Amino acid sequence: MTQLRFALAQIDTCVGDLEGNASSVLQFSRMAAAHHADVVVFPEMTLTGYPIEDLALRRTFREAAWNKADQLAGVLRDEGLGNLYVVVGTVGSAQPLAQTSAGERKDEETARGPRDVEDESKAEGKPTNRLVVLHDGVVYAGYDKHFLPNYGVFDEFRIFQSGTRTTILEIGGVRIGFAICEDIWQDGGPVAVLATCGIDVLLTINGSPYEEGKTHTRLELAAKRAAQVGAPLIYVNQVGGQDDLVFDGGTFVVDADGTLLERSPMFMEDLGYFDFDSQARRQKPGKIHELPDPDEEVYTACVLGLSDYMTKNHFTGVTLGLSGGIDSALVAAMAADACGGEHVWGVSMPSMYSSDGSKDDAADLARNIGGHYDVQPIEPLFDAFQGQLNLEGIAAENLQARIRGVIVMAYSNSKGLLALATGNKSELACGYSTIYGDAVGGYAPIKDLLKTRVWELARWRNKATVAGMGIGGLHMVGNESGNRGIEPDGGVIIPVNSIEKAPSAELRPGQKDSDSLPEYAMLDKVLAAYIEKAHGRADLIADGFDERTVDTVMRLVDRAEWKRRQYPLGPKVTALAFGRDRRLPVTSAFAE
Repeated sequence: MTQLRFALAQIDTCVGDLEGNASSVLQFSRMAAAHHADVVVFPEMTLTGYPIEDLALRRTFREAAWNKADQLAGVLRDEGLGNLYVVVGTVGSAQPLAQTSAGERKDEETARGPRDVEDESKAEGKPTNRLVVLHDGVVYAGYDKHFLPNYGVFDEFRIFQSGTRTTILEIGGVRIGFAICEDIWQDGGPVAVLATCGIDVLLTINGSPYEEGKTHTRLELAAKRAAQVGAPLIYVNQVGGQDDLVFDGGTFVVDADGTLLERSPMFMEDLGYFDFDSQARRQKPGKIHELPDPDEEVYTACVLGLSDYMTKNHFTGVTLGLSGGIDSALVAAMAADACGGEHVWGVSMPSMYSSDGSKDDAADLARNIGGHYDVQPIEPLFDAFQGQLNLEGIAAENLQARIRGVIVMAYSNSKGLLALATGNKSELACGYSTIYGDAVGGYAPIKDLLKTRVWELARWRNKATVAGMGIGGLHMVGNESGNRGIEPDGGVIIPVNSIEKAPSAELRPGQKDSDSLPEYAMLDKVLAAYIEKAHGRADLIADGFDERTVDTVMRLVDRAEWKRRQYPLGPKVTALAFGRDRRLPVTSAFAE
């Protein structure tokens, strides 16, 4: 009987931080060794971070990444961890690996020579998305990703070259086959080959971004592949935020029959374990973490995206305009959960059209999160501009928004704060924002949330507070105290009036969003069909939407593409987010 302990190292990496990422590998490898692990598995492109985009094409980056892998192997040996098999991801080159073919059987001592995997960072051609195994002080084995995704947020086919070989590594009599992320999403390829080779475990390292509902899709796919190869499948996924992507972790193991054996928590670093028994007909289940509530899941993804963006870009605080409306209230709550209320600078910028209720709601929100709260009336500045420009209509309304944008950016510049844009996906879709006004900022936490989803998450956050969850109920990376965010003395975080009142930009007397847009309940349904399902005019009418609404929404969305190109980054949480997911021309005459 052979027993092999796999440590599943779900870590948060940063693109380009070779030293920091290697340090995390070393730290988690030490912990794994202390718990008697034989193999430690890290996510896709561990050492380089993921996605590296065009950094992959830079020779100096590839050389530095290779040197770091080589150096890390030596450090592991010098610390007495040379017996571990440490599986990490990095960037390789187009030069073929001298690999053991999938059909060959070799024992663990001779499966890889100590220098079979050479320094190929200077080779010509496209680089590769590579898995390497560090063992006994050297880069011991390697595998290049076969299937390179070129859809949605992925652009790997442009920068990487496909691998051509499969790899099996035998450790203590256990035959381990390797794959990288997309390799298990496509039929054929390395998994189909491995299915003919009698492997004992299929191990896949992943950088799979979060989107709502994807957890169950991954699990179903993994069960299918495990059945295909007739062996347990280990799925180790990255966690953390990288620009506009959020990686949720959720690492898991399924048995050959699809039974869930192990699952790591979502949205936090974790080191789990899977004990493989070669003689067992069915593997023994380990620790299975429960999945969060769907609203908590999406909310936490947005918070993690903001938190990591701040950390990795060296921001310690944020600033935003507090209008008293639902969007700025939700963003402020997320910001407080991400960095602590004391690091949130809220600025109320009332005009002559701001209601007393909105001003009160903004003040209450700031007090609830424990944030800074300044009041900067814009009427004197507006009057100064009007004395020279004498604007009317939309131009005068937009002037108010742009004055507010200047104030927010002034706080950002003077205090070294990250300016947050508070627009939601419905507004962004329809262009219902002022460019260089409320659209200013460095990050937009709710840009991928439709307005109706904003209301739902606001209600969830209040329920979480009333239930006593606070920040401790959220799965936050680096939240050592379990209470880094907001804890009001009582009641709810987001003022109920901010949730229940009719939304308004308050740029003219009696203004409501419904004056310019269909009601959000209807608008969001049309947007979901037009954007995420790519339905054209005929499709939308066939879906049951009336022609007038369809024509209005299509016109608004199509005319706003230029604005979206200039909107700040924000976390992707739906199947199709603006930005990498949806690339349409700004200039287009097609309207069907």
